[in-house]
Amino acid sequence: MADQVKIMILSGVREQGKDMFAVQVNDEIFVLDAGLKYPDSSLFGIDLVIPDLDFFEQYGDQVVGIFLTHGHADSIGALPYILRDYDIPVFGSQLTIELAKIKVKRVNKRCKNSLFHTIDAETEIDFKNANISFFHTTHSIPDSLGIDVHTPAGEVVYTGDFKFDPSAAPNYRTDMDRLAEISQKGVLALLSDSSNAEASFPNNSEQSIGDYVTNVFRNTEGRIIVAAKASNIIRMQEVFNAAQQTGRRVLLTGRDVAKITRTAMELGYLKVPKGLLMRVKDLKTTPENKTVIVETGQTGEPLNSLQKMAQNRHSMITIHKGDLVFISTTPSHSVETRLAQTSDMVYHAGGTVIQLGHAKHTSGHATGRDLQLMIDTLKPQFLIPVIGEYRLLEVHKDLATKTGMKPENIFVTKNGDCLNYDFKQKKLYLTDPVPGEDTMIDGSGIGDVGNIVLRDREVLSDDGIFIAVVTIDRRKKKIIAEPQVTSRGFVYIKANHKLMHDSIELIKETINNNFAHKKFDWTEIKQDVRNDLEKFLYKQTNRRPVVLPVVMEVNQNRHRAMQKRNADRQMSPKQRFNQKPEQKD
Repeated sequence: MADQVKIMILSGVREQGKDMFAVQVNDEIFVLDAGLKYPDSSLFGIDLVIPDLDFFEQYGDQVVGIFLTHGHADSIGALPYILRDYDIPVFGSQLTIELAKIKVKRVNKRCKNSLFHTIDAETEIDFKNANISFFHTTHSIPDSLGIDVHTPAGEVVYTGDFKFDPSAAPNYRTDMDRLAEISQKGVLALLSDSSNAEASFPNNSEQSIGDYVTNVFRNTEGRIIVAAKASNIIRMQEVFNAAQQTGRRVLLTGRDVAKITRTAMELGYLKVPKGLLMRVKDLKTTPENKTVIVETGQTGEPLNSLQKMAQNRHSMITIHKGDLVFISTTPSHSVETRLAQTSDMVYHAGGTVIQLGHAKHTSGHATGRDLQLMIDTLKPQFLIPVIGEYRLLEVHKDLATKTGMKPENIFVTKNGDCLNYDFKQKKLYLTDPVPGEDTMIDGSGIGDVGNIVLRDREVLSDDGIFIAVVTIDRRKKKIIAEPQVTSRGFVYIKANHKLMHDSIELIKETINNNFAHKKFDWTEIKQDVRNDLEKFLYKQTNRRPVVLPVVMEVNQNRHRAMQKRNADRQMSPKQRFNQKPEQKD
């Protein structure tokens, strides 16, 4: 049987986050990363977005493992939902595996520990059809790894999130010798990080960033509130170092930060001097000029918590005059507006804001020159830009052509694309797609919210809802009681009595017309009410609320019983005593 090599783009292109790719070699599939992304403002009520779980429904029996590059949510966040239904082995570095366990155990406490396997950059794993090995990369979290899949057609290399920083600490340093070794084997395809492809300036070294953070702390007289991501271990270390050097103590807030910090400390990736950390009760006795509060938030971005602090709605902290809010993360494009709003709230509360990203180039992702260096080092036959929005993939393609790659050997893909390698013609080509849609997480629901529900939520947010309730007797073909109408988010009812009155008259007219000219049908009578109200309300207001007609049928026996009870209540006790009982035939 002839060998088969496919590269599957399951998620993580033309978007930011939610990284998941796969390499199929004959009957074995190797999944690379399994991440999530946080929703933008268009996904009303959605908590998280993960890759299409239908892939595992269709191909789960061929998946031999999930191989992780690092411990950020964009690489490990989908694991809890995958491992809920599928017992698939998971491989990653020590810190990555521990962070993955924290994520998984929060959703699925019964998940088997035996599924998790710790590897390092020296590990090689032999499977029936392929060999998997790893190499050190530089990112904002220690022990980040790239992945090399050795196939019969050559090496398929996935960089994960990376950048080059020659001055990085040993746990963060890219192994250039290993990259050269992989290049000697012959690289078939390179799946390379595109997140920062537009950057024309080099990233500042982490050493210079650490010095800058310390200077900010030293020059601040009041309390410092640091907005950070809990899993950005290198930034957390810089904050701890600055606090120690300026004689401050640190309070950790946020759901994840304590667990992640404790795990990183136990594994030796975070150095925290004894006595540096404090508890909430210590805030009262610690001077403000000796206090640092690290806020990591609930969903990756700490902005919501900062807004609550600025508006006196936070459970522990209130921002006041003299406070400095130090935003140590580089926010994604989707939250830039919220960041500006948050800064405005902080200033209203009396605080000030410093953004690290305004003073330093702090990205944990490769600049354009880094991407070209990776291409020059590995010399791939084919390039597949991944991890980034569409424009970034195109910029990455343009950078690659400037290194000498042919445009026809660079694939700007979309989620769900599958590339097959032709051994005879020695080229990649698109073949039948694989599942590549989004899976929405809303509360405890997984994938039960689709485009129709989101469209309804969008309409509700735009023009509100209009509810019409009417009770009918279909046998007598008459309306029993005056229709009731109400609305939410549409108009202020007290100021629109005429609109409400006219709507009631229209409902009565519509139902009477239906009785007079049509055979009774529940669906049809509701549809008539909905259609007529939609047209009327748009004509009157130029708005399109969601119209919800509720048509109820009176229960005749219950109706008579209620009439009798009401009549009985109106009788005097003497009248009820003298009333003759009904005689039965």
